[in-house]
Amino acid sequence: MKTVVMGIGNLLLGDEGAGCRCIEELEKRYALPPEVECVDGGVCGYELLPLVEEADTLILIDALADGREPGTVILAEDEAVPRKMQTHGSPHQIGICEVLALARISGREPKRLLLFGIEPKSMELGIGLSPEAERGVEKAVAEVARSLKDLGHEVRARE
Repeated sequence: MKTVVMGIGNLLLGDEGAGCRCIEELEKRYALPPEVECVDGGVCGYELLPLVEEADTLILIDALADGREPGTVILAEDEAVPRKMQTHGSPHQIGICEVLALARISGREPKRLLLFGIEPKSMELGIGLSPEAERGVEKAVAEVARSLKDLGHEVRARE
């Protein structure tokens, strides 16, 4: 069973880079099995289609403006993921929603789809996350690791 964990976002827009930061922290903190692939999807669009199509489970991590307290981690699953991203997201998320739609049309969509959204404080031009988004990254990384274990993957904390 192949699981792709994909962080998406723009590192030049403050908290918008939270998903990419999660991938960095996940790989630094945990030893993951070969069937789990971590990908910094950045602001890519259609280039991500082959990765999405080969995944049995796709876990997306991104900044998600949902009107909650900054740093809050929001979980959406399966059919709720594209709806959540289209209504509460940022411009690059339209690209990932289109990629998911293309995978569905081709009959090669992931069987499971999870989205861990991190409520941003600011998505203005600037490098680095707010303290609130950093706390959200901490929570999201732990929740993604727990989800990978729940999916049956061997996830070990690094020393």
